[in-house]
Amino acid sequence: MVVAMGDVFKALADPTRRAVLDELQERDDQTLFELCGRLAMKHQLSLSRQAVSQHLAVLEDAGLIATRRDGRYKYHSLDTTPLRAIAERWPIDTGEEPS
Repeated sequence: MVVAMGDVFKALADPTRRAVLDELQERDDQTLFELCGRLAMKHQLSLSRQAVSQHLAVLEDAGLIATRRDGRYKYHSLDTTPLRAIAERWPIDTGEEPS
């Protein structure tokens, strides 16, 4: 799947979606229920499951999360591939001379 870089920036622009990514960075492979609980406890975000699900859909469309089903549960994991594409496009200058 080819993801437009604009979709990645749009997904990252929202602070709630960044909080979701932070949670998946800290603990990967979470269900919607787990994410809702962690967002409420750690970030004081009282969002409905439907609202969190919509944020997850935007993140998935941008390629920033991957999902897998196991029985009746859907697990969400962080995918940093689109972020690598950004870093490759605009490399960070470390101030060191190239070898």
